[in-house]
Amino acid sequence: MEKKIRVLVAKPGLDGHDRGAKVVARALRDAGFEVIYTGIRRSPSEIAETALQEDVDVIGLSILSGAHLELTPAIVEELKKRGLEPNRDVILLIGGIIPKDDVEKLQKLGFSGIFGPGTPLETIINFIKERASNLRKGS
Repeated sequence: MEKKIRVLVAKPGLDGHDRGAKVVARALRDAGFEVIYTGIRRSPSEIAETALQEDVDVIGLSILSGAHLELTPAIVEELKKRGLEPNRDVILLIGGIIPKDDVEKLQKLGFSGIFGPGTPLETIINFIKERASNLRKGS
């Protein structure tokens, strides 16, 4: 039996708007992924530690507050402290209000999936399936 793809859905920072994260988490679960949802207002270290403890393949962040360029470097740093390297050990995704000018900065940090409001859930699901399968091949 093939191992299910494990996805951590996290809400970093002070953003309390979690409806979108819950919709995505449910769609991923319904698509056959194992989903761990952190709840709101998680620190970068809490997210990284949960990712490590839960042995996830994918971390999906939901940020609507505009603090993505402040929060994401800290999350990546915390992951690296725990030996988790983006795109080698874990796939990083982010969703929310992301200005086009910030996309390249997020990609340089290791975010391979950047999804804005209205992205079809099937697009996110297919992206994860493709990337997780490639991640496993590289291990």
